Amino acid sequence: MSFTNFIPKLWSARLLANLDNALVANQFVSRDYEGEIKAFGDTVYINQVGDITIKDYDGSDIDDPEELDSTQQTLSIDQAKYFNFMVKDIDKAQSNIGLVDTSMGRAGYAMDTVVDKDIFEVAASGAGVKVGTVATPKEITVRNAYDEIVMLGVTMDENNVPKFGRKLALPAWYFGLLARDFRFTKDMTVLANGVVQGATVGGFQLVSSNNLKTETSGAVHAIAAGGISQSNNGKVLGPIQLAMQVVETEAYRPQNNFSDAVKGLTVWGRKVVQPKEVADFVIVQGTETTPDDGLGA
Repeated sequence: MSFTNFIPKLWSARLLANLDNALVANQFVSRDYEGEIKAFGDTVYINQVGDITIKDYDGSDIDDPEELDSTQQTLSIDQAKYFNFMVKDIDKAQSNIGLVDTSMGRAGYAMDTVVDKDIFEVAASGAGVKVGTVATPKEITVRNAYDEIVMLGVTMDENNVPKFGRKLALPAWYFGLLARDFRFTKDMTVLANGVVQGATVGGFQLVSSNNLKTETSGAVHAIAAGGISQSNNGKVLGPIQLAMQVVETEAYRPQNNFSDAVKGLTVWGRKVVQPKEVADFVIVQGTETTPDDGLGA
């Protein structure tokens, strides 16, 4: 047997590292409860404190302290996907970090696409702010691409969505339209995590993703969110909760093959816990009816 020294934690850690690096939707979610899940079917309970009343003070005795209302939401670990691939020799693979990274990088990339699409679909369904509909999506062209983002920011202002940490995930074609507007730089750089450097419009940090929910009609559910920040330990704090773990990794010898194989199981749950801070921006790429004069307006 060539996998007597198989180290599951090594393979699991490599997969999670690749997942964390690749997930674009990861920038929109909090992952505070991952340590509490152990298996598919687990339930995480999230407590939220209600609003606090602000009262007038006239110099006399103040009222007794109010008892804060609290609500509890559940986050179900109801998603499970696995990978299962062959390697020629697991012992040699584990001694070759490059091969480990390559193998788990491919598995992580494939898993990333599934998780990303799932998170963005849930975000679209649970969003408390709706701009455009599937039946009547916002038609986006060079002439209005920039302005529609600005107006989306206004809509979020009107819904009291926090201004700090606003992000907007858009399909790649939207950036092609923005790049032809003189108010937006065409020399933008898309990083590996989808962030577009130098691209801030309407108070949003723009993010590119090919995994946004897309209807058969071509309408795309772009996702905007506010109140996203980084905690002291570098974790993202946002209006969507995600809990994800690689719960099983196992080496085995396929019965009908002379190679070794590795299989793994990833489970996760996700939920919009602050709907008013998430917007579903339903858009479709329009057709230019006038010559492009570069004005975008």
